[in-house]
Amino acid sequence: MRKTGGYAIGVDLGGTNLRAAAIDREGRILGKSGGKTNLKEGREAVIEDMITAIRALRDQFGHETLAGVGVAVPGFIDLQNGTIVGSNNLPQFDGYPVRDGMSARLGAPVILENDANAAALGEKWLGAGRDVDDLILLTLGTGIGCGAIVHDVIIEGEHGHGTECGHILIDPSPTAPICSCGKTGHLEAFASATAVVNRTRELLAAGKCRAIAERMAAGETLNPRLIAALAHEGDAEALDIILETARYLGLGIVTLLHTFDPSVVLLGGAMTFGGQASPIGRRFLQRIREEIRERAFPALVEKVSIRFAALGGDAGFIGAAGIARMVCRRDRG
Repeated sequence: MRKTGGYAIGVDLGGTNLRAAAIDREGRILGKSGGKTNLKEGREAVIEDMITAIRALRDQFGHETLAGVGVAVPGFIDLQNGTIVGSNNLPQFDGYPVRDGMSARLGAPVILENDANAAALGEKWLGAGRDVDDLILLTLGTGIGCGAIVHDVIIEGEHGHGTECGHILIDPSPTAPICSCGKTGHLEAFASATAVVNRTRELLAAGKCRAIAERMAAGETLNPRLIAALAHEGDAEALDIILETARYLGLGIVTLLHTFDPSVVLLGGAMTFGGQASPIGRRFLQRIREEIRERAFPALVEKVSIRFAALGGDAGFIGAAGIARMVCRRDRG
């Protein structure tokens, strides 16, 4: 990534949390701020919270050396107009001129980017993709986000819908589960946290997964963390749910390998079942690799690395700051 002087501010705006950080040209985090996304108070309150966080960081680290501000948001982005054109998490922002409105209030250049694209750049710059020019990042959470970088370029698409790989089709049957977008058979409908919970509820309704049912009866919430905890304790049914999820992800990743031919596929987000540090996370990754080995071109199986992302929740604001730095340098010639 080409660098310029000073520092940039990255903002990661999610449906639950708002995080911002000042990051210098070497990728060092100079300072952070964060809190809950105040959606109940409306769009203007959220915008004001972002402006306040950015101004606080700018006041601390200097107005003159600020290269730009990057804002990562969930949903489809109209890059030309700097607006969000569709977001399940932030419907109040649909069509709102986020980029230009914030830039006018700050008196500084603002860049708007999809959150998975920003996270992919963060991993490319400072994370698990530092050693490659081509990568795919899948963010596993309530849904499945995706960012792809090819020869150091983020794939945006002509209409801002590029690399929406959570919506690739893996089951065309009329009985396939419904995705959050309303269509059936998408990867997200099989391998997101929402899908894991839905599949577990079906098993519970069939009288299976007794250990999960007992923990829920004791007041625990059904989510991937509970399933991972039970798998770690040796519950075979919980482990089967995780490995079935891995199988579906493997199916989706095979399509991505045959489409993009990346150097590495990274798995990030909240649903990695403990990641590399956990034996269950490692089993999850192993099962994904096994599915890929069965179905992908042999050359890709040998050459493409499938591994966990490294930056966790910091990837979004790190990538947003990196994008702001690159775009502002380009625009300045």
